[in-house]
Amino acid sequence: MGYMKNEKMYKTVIIDDEKSAASELSNALSRYACISIEGVACTGKDGIDLVLKTRPDLIFLDVELPDMLGMEVLAAVREVVDWNLNVVFYTAHDKYMLDALRSKAFDFLIKPIVDDELEGIINRFLGRMESGEQSTAVALPDMGGEKPLVVVTPVGDLRFLKISDIGYFRYDLTRKNWEAAVADGTFIPLRHTVNSDYLCTFNPAFVQVGRSCIINTRYLVMVQGVKCIMYPPFNVGEELQISKKYKKMLLDKFCQL
Repeated sequence: MGYMKNEKMYKTVIIDDEKSAASELSNALSRYACISIEGVACTGKDGIDLVLKTRPDLIFLDVELPDMLGMEVLAAVREVVDWNLNVVFYTAHDKYMLDALRSKAFDFLIKPIVDDELEGIINRFLGRMESGEQSTAVALPDMGGEKPLVVVTPVGDLRFLKISDIGYFRYDLTRKNWEAAVADGTFIPLRHTVNSDYLCTFNPAFVQVGRSCIINTRYLVMVQGVKCIMYPPFNVGEELQISKKYKKMLLDKFCQL
């Protein structure tokens, strides 16, 4: 192989729920004497624990895991990463590539693995490490100091939504998923694993007002009977009804604003 000679061992972890793909990648990486595989995680939560425990130099991170997105894994660890961590996004969907590059991920590997592509990634990684160049792989887009809501649409686009761009969420009973109503008048569907509990705990401004509706209280002007009156641009279109079950919780929250 044409990779750089390096006597130092670099700790590496794989975070991928597809066991056969993780095994294939592990076998391919074992051919590089400088790569030490510290572990494999199948979920985002286990991946976060593994990263914090082993403090790897290199992560191969699947874009979409059963419990969260790869970007959410990075968001969870970025505040405590005080070492030179490099990330390779790893997926069967090349449509994620542009978003991964925009988010300053170190590199990108497409499933199934092509030996030449993996060798290029390892060479670039070794070059960065030998030169002392610090990775920006755990950087996320600037959202004005707020944690962005990261979503994957049905067509595979990875999106970062500002809290200030979201007016409310509605539940699509046909497709059985939540949609975000954003300031440009469109609705962005969220992946099916996103539920109301996740949205309401993601940001305190998100408050559920009905079985199929969660509002961003920053846009709430007033409660009028069983209706939410919203600031523009969310003051037109469908009525946001408040159910009896959630009204007291909404009023308590609204009075605290």
